[in-house]
Amino acid sequence: MALAAASVSVLHLPAISLPLPCLQGSNPSRPSLGLTNALPWRRRGGRGAGAVAGAAGYWRLSKLAVPARDDPGKDFAGVSPPLLQAIAKALKFPVSSMLPEEAFTVIRKSFDARKILKEPQFVYTVDVDVKRLLDLEPRTWDFIARLEPKLGTIEYMPDEKVASDLVSMLNVYKQGSDGELGINDTVNNGSICSPRKKPRVAVVGSGPSGLFASLVLGELGAEVTLIERGQPVEQRGRDIGALVVRRILHSESNFCFGEGGAGTWSDGKLVTRIGRNTDGVQAVMKTFVQFGGPPNILVDGKPHLGTDKLVPLLRNFRHHLKELGVNIIFNTRVDDLVVEGGQVKGVVVSDSRLQLGSPNQTLSFDAVVLAVGHSARDTYSMLLRHNVDMHPKSFAVGLRIEHPQELINDIQYSELAAEVHKGRGRIPVADYKIVKSFGEGDAELPEQNRSCYSFCMCPGGQVVLTSTNPSELCINGMSFSRRASKWANSAFVATVSSHDFRPFESHGSLAGVEFQREFERRAATMGGGNFVVPAQCVTDFLSNRLSVTTLPPSSYRLGVRPSKLHELFPSHVTEVLQQSIIMIEEEMPGFVSSEALLHGVETRTSSPLQISRNTGTYESTSLQGLYPIGEGAGYAGGILSASVDGMYCGFALAKQLSLFHGDIESTLGKAQNQKGFVKY
Repeated sequence: MALAAASVSVLHLPAISLPLPCLQGSNPSRPSLGLTNALPWRRRGGRGAGAVAGAAGYWRLSKLAVPARDDPGKDFAGVSPPLLQAIAKALKFPVSSMLPEEAFTVIRKSFDARKILKEPQFVYTVDVDVKRLLDLEPRTWDFIARLEPKLGTIEYMPDEKVASDLVSMLNVYKQGSDGELGINDTVNNGSICSPRKKPRVAVVGSGPSGLFASLVLGELGAEVTLIERGQPVEQRGRDIGALVVRRILHSESNFCFGEGGAGTWSDGKLVTRIGRNTDGVQAVMKTFVQFGGPPNILVDGKPHLGTDKLVPLLRNFRHHLKELGVNIIFNTRVDDLVVEGGQVKGVVVSDSRLQLGSPNQTLSFDAVVLAVGHSARDTYSMLLRHNVDMHPKSFAVGLRIEHPQELINDIQYSELAAEVHKGRGRIPVADYKIVKSFGEGDAELPEQNRSCYSFCMCPGGQVVLTSTNPSELCINGMSFSRRASKWANSAFVATVSSHDFRPFESHGSLAGVEFQREFERRAATMGGGNFVVPAQCVTDFLSNRLSVTTLPPSSYRLGVRPSKLHELFPSHVTEVLQQSIIMIEEEMPGFVSSEALLHGVETRTSSPLQISRNTGTYESTSLQGLYPIGEGAGYAGGILSASVDGMYCGFALAKQLSLFHGDIESTLGKAQNQKGFVKY
């Protein structure tokens, strides 16, 4: 159809219906199964009053590319003229300036600087509100009518999903959906109160999984006690400061233990392998925003929070839990379980600030949610004494590599690197993602099948100490939200499995734990003590030598010592790391540099074991009343997946406690199978 001149303001539309789009590859709304009024999504659109039949619904346009030179930049999430040009091209509409910005919503924005592209570009996913578009610009009619679904780039949706946070969703449950949800308790003063005594639940650990389990259970009316061995984030920050400045390690309040878990003093990445667009993930993301997270995490293709944003978010989360009546007790370590007749009846706790063996206290509960992190080795030992079914699982070990951030910017962006401006420019601070495989598919020698990959890459970050014992040395990376540091660091790790744990088979389920400890002790010895980290130039590591006694600068504040890191791990692990670095240099010339420094050792990439549990109920398969969740139990691999796991467990346990009788999968979708092994 040829457009009339711009001066023509009215186009008479024929009284016909738009052809129904083919729904192949589309994502129609999931049946509510009786939960219509309590969905965590607000459904907009449909056939509103006055709408021409069929002139409704939403089209999702993906992979819309805008050259980086034309885009307003990484912090802009609106609809710019260059983006309108990309939308017009997708719609085959000839004049982009005629398209109304109000009809489009940016769903996702990411930056793509791969060398295979002619130039770096921002890539968008945009939703088109058909009715609004036709109301504001009727001349788009024929173009919308001819639009057809195309796998991966164009998708039709009868309704738009507008995500709601978990708190709002649960408030809907409590304010009028009792009949539909099957919540039989009465509502008094905005909270659910049961005619009988409220079930008592202990949640052990205030990391992401523990917080979200507490939130769901607290909102649905359980009497929740959240037990944390470490300190609140405010005091935890001071304890970490004492470690970094005065080398004072508080064994229960450090980079691993304390409110928020290990991810609080990390990069705060919100990446996951369970699906960014799943309903459960979106509910968690919206909840982060509700508690103070920046709204751009909902749009950013690689969202992260940073420690400076996580601390106030956690404070707000804590205040909300307290308002619900959740009893939060810090500095309290769970030393044992109270077990009677094969069922957990409570926990034995003590003051974590006192020495082991100090007076303890027994607390009774109807259920115990175990949300400890991957460093709670004393908890693993306690579970072993109770014959809880658990088994070693694969994880990864290696070193943390650090470069000047400007070098990584130059490698990834070339001339565009000048526009990064330490995280304040239009272009995001450069990162990288590396995955290499070796011996794949060798059935005769499965122990030689390994992956080597980057993990927890922290652009504009620093290397930090994550030891929980002075005799063991392990590290991680962290960064703040702006990523303004002059360093870029990433773990560079190789997978290890039961074949590698054979020397530690006598430890049974804890073989992987002992494997970690072995190399953390070696690293501590190499560093010479006092939390000094063993380090080696990448060039020397590749040559199996130690040729320099003066190392390039490092962001690690407690000191580095020239060491033979090529002798730290078994030779087969070292060789995989070396081969991968050589392969990376071919793809990213300059990666192997005299300024690149390796630090040892990175061992706690994920839990070294998995605690067996029932898929539907989340209950331990060997001990009734125990609910192992999150990263420490081997079912998550980062902040986001741990939060989702805690949320689903909260609903599953509430159902068993007769606080909830609905079908959460009809609302949030089926829980994804997360193995606690993530590569990012």
